[in-house]
Amino acid sequence: MLNALRQRKAVFAFIMVIAVLDVVAMGIVMPVLPSLIEDFTGSNARAGLLNGVFVALWAGMQFLCSPIMGCLSDRYGRRPVLLISAAGLGLDYVLMALAPDLWWLAVGRIIAGITTASFTTVYAYMADVTGPEERAKAYGMVGAAFSGGFVLGPLIGGLLGELGPRAPFWVAAACSGITFLYGAFVLPESLPKETRMEFSWKRANPFGAFKLLSSHRELFGLSATNFLMYFAHFVFPAVFVLYAMAKFGWSTAQVGFTFAFWGALDMIIQLFLIDPAVKRFGERKLMIFGLSAGVIGFLGMGLAPNGPLFVLSQIPGAMMGFAMPAIMALMTMKVSESEQGQLQGANMSVAAVAGVMSPLFFGWVYALSVGPSPTLPHMGSAFIIGAALMLAAALLGWATARRATRDEAAEQA
Repeated sequence: MLNALRQRKAVFAFIMVIAVLDVVAMGIVMPVLPSLIEDFTGSNARAGLLNGVFVALWAGMQFLCSPIMGCLSDRYGRRPVLLISAAGLGLDYVLMALAPDLWWLAVGRIIAGITTASFTTVYAYMADVTGPEERAKAYGMVGAAFSGGFVLGPLIGGLLGELGPRAPFWVAAACSGITFLYGAFVLPESLPKETRMEFSWKRANPFGAFKLLSSHRELFGLSATNFLMYFAHFVFPAVFVLYAMAKFGWSTAQVGFTFAFWGALDMIIQLFLIDPAVKRFGERKLMIFGLSAGVIGFLGMGLAPNGPLFVLSQIPGAMMGFAMPAIMALMTMKVSESEQGQLQGANMSVAAVAGVMSPLFFGWVYALSVGPSPTLPHMGSAFIIGAALMLAAALLGWATARRATRDEAAEQA
């Protein structure tokens, strides 16, 4: 019993370290990639559009590849998928560090989208080693690890960006290399061979994966809520860097510190507050609270007249972190253990569809709100629209939770 507990703690530690290192590598390049695009284009407005296109390319690859990664991990185990993805991401950062033009950057974003689709496997790994009643806490821990990576990554990237826009890519490549080596030597396999499922292209294609999400009424409502939340959330990677530099005159270092502040808030929520909040209020109420807080945060960011108020608005914005693990925990309770990888792949595909559409949309909105004679009168229009979408997600989540609670009460009667 004691040995099993120690082994479980070790597994948690292994997957946390890999999650942190993976996200640090991603976060390092976030403050500098839009600036590198602007260097190539020579226009802030055009850089806004192209950055949206690049984020959409990344998300499009996640849409196509996440179900494949999930089903491959259901068939061959979680460990090989995580290792191959870490190695591929490291090679991608080397490619982007050497990129001589926008086309190379575009190829780099495509490769990054394929390799980071393995995030589905991280969540499936946690589902393997936890019971249903513990998954909100476990997903909160994974979220905290991701947030820790987003604290360190953008902070390092912002400081390295002062040396030049390409320096962060080399450090990101090194982080991915460390992830691969760490996983190769210490990460155990979590999925027993006897519980694995045969690989099927019917399950692995994104449209087949969506059938799983429509197999249960609450599962469908939660996935639709997820879509709206992700769509709103993608306003941040799509326009924040260019918006902050243009409106507040921030440097890459200041942008990195702001990313780090958001990540620190999210890490505190995920690591220390998710578990007691779930025990006290339950997953459904926590989901609604998190989405409602996101509305206030995005609205505050869009209307903030100066940098300090923008940063202050991140506090309610970060509380959106309560919603994600609550939604995911509710969804895992509606599928079998052998379908956890497929479920996470389907979830990532939902996020990826939002990730394709949202950056293009918000990049276009940002381009209309800047320049000598902007079409939209308010420069923060993208964040204000994001707040409206988050409100729609909160209302849909509330309706889904209310209906599910009523159905459960009827079944018990």
